[in-house]
Amino acid sequence: MRRACACCFTSQSPDINHQNPNSDKPSQSFVVTQNSTQTNNASEASGAMEEHPTKLSPPRAANILLNHDFSMGLQYWHTNCCNGYVTLAESNYRDELSINSYAKYAVVTDRNECWQGLEQEITNNISPGITYSVSASVGVSGSLQGSADVVATLKLLYKDSTTNYLCIGRTSVLKEKWGKLEGTFSLSTMPDRVVFYLEGPPPGIDLLIQSVEITCTGLNELETGNANACNGNLILNPNFNDDPKNWSGRGCKISLHDSMCNGKVLPQSGKFFASATERTQSWNGIQQEITGRVQRKLAYDVAAVVRVSGNNITTTDVRATLWVQSPNSREQYIGIANVQATDKDWVQLKGKFLLNASPSKVVIYIEGPPSGVDILIDSLVVKLAQKTHPSPPLRIENSAHGVNIIENSNLSNSTNGWFPLGSCTLSVGTGSPHIVPPMARDSLGPSERLSGRFILVTNRTQTWMGPGQMITDKVKLFLTYQVSAWVKIGSGATGAQNVNVALGVDNQWVNGGQVEISDDRWHEIGGSFRIAKQAAKIMVYIQGPAPGVDLMVAGLQIFPVDRHARFRYLRTQTDKIRRRDITLKFSGSSSSGTFIKVRQLQNSFPFGTCISRTNIDHEDFVEFFVKNFNWAVFGNELKWYWTEPQQANFNYKDADDLLDFCKSHNIETRGHCIFWEVQSTVQQWIQSLNKNDMMAAVQNRLTGLLTRYKGKFKHYDVNNEMLHGSFFQDHLGKDIRADMFKNANKLDPSALLFVNDYHVEDGRDARSSPEKYIEQILQLQEQGAPVGGIGIQGHIDSPVGPVVRSALDKLGILGLPIWFTELDVSSINEHIRADDLEVMLREAFAHPAVEGIMLWGFWELFMCRDNSHLVNAEGEINEAGKRYVALKHEWLSHASGQIDEKSEFKFRGFQGTYNVEIVNDSKKISKTFEVEKGDTAVVISIDL
Repeated sequence: MRRACACCFTSQSPDINHQNPNSDKPSQSFVVTQNSTQTNNASEASGAMEEHPTKLSPPRAANILLNHDFSMGLQYWHTNCCNGYVTLAESNYRDELSINSYAKYAVVTDRNECWQGLEQEITNNISPGITYSVSASVGVSGSLQGSADVVATLKLLYKDSTTNYLCIGRTSVLKEKWGKLEGTFSLSTMPDRVVFYLEGPPPGIDLLIQSVEITCTGLNELETGNANACNGNLILNPNFNDDPKNWSGRGCKISLHDSMCNGKVLPQSGKFFASATERTQSWNGIQQEITGRVQRKLAYDVAAVVRVSGNNITTTDVRATLWVQSPNSREQYIGIANVQATDKDWVQLKGKFLLNASPSKVVIYIEGPPSGVDILIDSLVVKLAQKTHPSPPLRIENSAHGVNIIENSNLSNSTNGWFPLGSCTLSVGTGSPHIVPPMARDSLGPSERLSGRFILVTNRTQTWMGPGQMITDKVKLFLTYQVSAWVKIGSGATGAQNVNVALGVDNQWVNGGQVEISDDRWHEIGGSFRIAKQAAKIMVYIQGPAPGVDLMVAGLQIFPVDRHARFRYLRTQTDKIRRRDITLKFSGSSSSGTFIKVRQLQNSFPFGTCISRTNIDHEDFVEFFVKNFNWAVFGNELKWYWTEPQQANFNYKDADDLLDFCKSHNIETRGHCIFWEVQSTVQQWIQSLNKNDMMAAVQNRLTGLLTRYKGKFKHYDVNNEMLHGSFFQDHLGKDIRADMFKNANKLDPSALLFVNDYHVEDGRDARSSPEKYIEQILQLQEQGAPVGGIGIQGHIDSPVGPVVRSALDKLGILGLPIWFTELDVSSINEHIRADDLEVMLREAFAHPAVEGIMLWGFWELFMCRDNSHLVNAEGEINEAGKRYVALKHEWLSHASGQIDEKSEFKFRGFQGTYNVEIVNDSKKISKTFEVEKGDTAVVISIDL
């Protein structure tokens, strides 16, 4: 019952080919960065993206120029008998262009002729018969009176040494004022070379260029057959209509077919399809280089039509992957999408990707099946991603918050409304609790006593047998429902039994809550769910214990929760927990009645996020990150499979880069993670070791990592997900977990050592209930493990505040700091996503045991789960992001007033950095001060 990811970005170095459906993957699947010596590696990809049921705007035309905005300096550009350089836009240019602070422009200088300028060859990126539009932001600088012309020109070179020049656009610009140059061109025949360049100002005048675009706008009447060049598809020969031109095998052979298997396999769209044959590795496949056709910071949609053949296989995983090489020879493998392909029909493989940095080489390829299996591909399309309109706000009529939708819940009418699932028998018993379970009571407030009657389920011959009820017409779409019940099991059980409130939604199982029972007491079961698509049939039922074990259910309630009422309560709690009374005591020239303004500049409570090495090459990502977070955790770059993918082959470069980046921006860091207890995340070379060698490898990992980074990480997740895995314990004995903590503490005593696990807070996994987590922590402490903190990952759906609060209350008894370490919420509707995020942030911030909140990413395509981002792929902040920013602003304290007769000013405020401005008749004085974490009144002296 684990979500498709819990501890994100399990994109390991490609020698690890585990197919774990529970592995942690970002929506862009993964980004593996390796040194240039690593080649021809396979990599995992996530499932196809869910389609958005919103209207789409037309796709944008692709810019055929490389490095169009000079973000890579002058790479791909050449000065024509002059000199040039790239500089950061000065403030007056930023104002003119309304560009961000990171914008760059090119300066072409030392010009002795008006034709000297900046050029780029575009031969391979244009086609005859196509109309192209040119748009450039240009300027001039130097000893100039009035204006100067800037001209866009094509240089056309032919084999017979003939050279023609075609003027395609002209504009007149004033000194130090940006102008827009526009034009169009179309070539009836194709020269041997085509060079685009900008020229025009008089000699001695510098030519300034901020950005240039050349895009396809349409077909000429005589060339309507050349549609692919202008339909936005970046793939050349996408349907194999001519031959395998532009395609090649990636470690294998490729062939072209008009049919296979005696005509049973035919092309779906064109005349031919291709096959990748003689494959000996999973990464072998068919590829095309698309260098120069993709640009950084733009999202691209990918769609391929594929199937498989041979080696007696009927279904297998097929993946689309991007190999990217940066100018400094760093390599990345970016998983785009995967699909279960068959040998019976063509299937569509769909995904999306974005490049953070400007690449020097990009190759897209189709891979995945085991060796010996042929990959067949009918077509491949790579286009600029279509823009989607923001999700509309939801208006739900008559929500009926707190009203139970279960019929005859108190069994006053025997078992009417209920039916047995399977051949079990239902009857009514007495003696169950009379009070509403605590989690429901927190949501409902004062409630009527329960009847004390319960459903007794006997003659159970399958685990799924239990009481059921149809609720199809009672469930409203997009409402969040809380689930609550008392449950108990009969005698005769062997070991602990799992009891689950489940929903069958058109034959799809939905988890409404779980609890593990090993005694004869009544236990509370609590959970939640939300239905986002209209269903023909919705059934709720209670199931779980082993066949032959009786099941008892009392007081089942399913009701919509009132989140806004909960938020009002949490605001009050937040004020009590997070604010403190502050007295500013002035000395010096202050006097009674002087007016002051106090503004909080930053709340120092830890709000952090997951980042990866490639993210910090993206200026807009960095800008949002630095502005909105003060802590960071690395998605992959510190994990063992990343730092030592093969034995003694170390890669700390990515972690080093991220640490340096965080340090430069005063960002604190968590170390995630030293070990990972789930077997599917452990490198194959470790799994193949004997016990002594594995013990030595574990010690080397501890010594190498914690010695290298001593004092640099505030926290470490020591052995990730010990409630869900036991690889190291199974192989090295029951003491290994405590030993990991003890040895880590010896190597870096300054770091707080955490346990870290998922589904602790949502009531949906009996393996990781708060009780189980507490038991594990106490066992570690009894063995001498210096457990310093409790990590709750927080990958949650349809959260309900009292259920989350209950888990925090239980864990808080241990007295250890609690951190949400990997928080994300997922909904295709960004307003629901915003609501879910607000639930989690408010519950965490209002709880005294919670000392930090880490999101598991915020930027689309670099998230653990689809539809969980706060910022869309190309930089637009969505409703969830706006909600996060609004809460951060709400949790800043501001005050104003007059200094009293004791030279004091009093207010309540959060911890963090403040500015106070004192205004009197003669002058204005500004001071900053810090308020430390605490819950008692504090006096801060300010000397004026």
